[in-house]
Amino acid sequence: MFYLSELEHSLRVPPHLLNLPLEDAIKSVLQNVFLDKVLADLGLCVSIYDIKSVEGGFVLPGDGAATYKVGLRIVVFRPFVGEVIAAKFKESDANGLRLTLGFFDDIYVPAPLMPKPNRCEPDPYNRKQMIWVWEYGEPKEDYIVDDACQIKFRVESISYPSVPTERAEDAKPFAPMVVTVSSFIKLVL
Repeated sequence: MFYLSELEHSLRVPPHLLNLPLEDAIKSVLQNVFLDKVLADLGLCVSIYDIKSVEGGFVLPGDGAATYKVGLRIVVFRPFVGEVIAAKFKESDANGLRLTLGFFDDIYVPAPLMPKPNRCEPDPYNRKQMIWVWEYGEPKEDYIVDDACQIKFRVESISYPSVPTERAEDAKPFAPMVVTVSSFIKLVL
């Protein structure tokens, strides 16, 4: 789920940070560049682990900032296919469920991959949402999947969609990393 990844990055440290110790100034800029950002095919950066090397310190003509080549290690969130994760319910619609880990919200359970038998009903309290009901056991009992549920699931796929060039006004926000769920392992009510 979490990996330590090594990177090399050319970094511009603005003049107002040059009064700080070099490592503090570089770490501050690195946090602005990487924290809470998805790096394609790498994952979501959750922390700067350490700075391995710093080279350079060149000031380019016409610029008061120093430019460094920095070797660093970051902690990234990248679940693997088949991994079992526990998440909380975030929202639902006719297409399926959206789950959250608290720091990552782009986990989707498509309707065809929901536990069967199930049904989807309009939410009486929110017209924009649907409620998924899981019919379980003999005799059939209804379990409503809502924000009181913790859901353990198996990861089906991780994708890094390309950034759209155009977006409809009513479109959902762009998600640079999407985790798709294949099956529920456990629904904790």
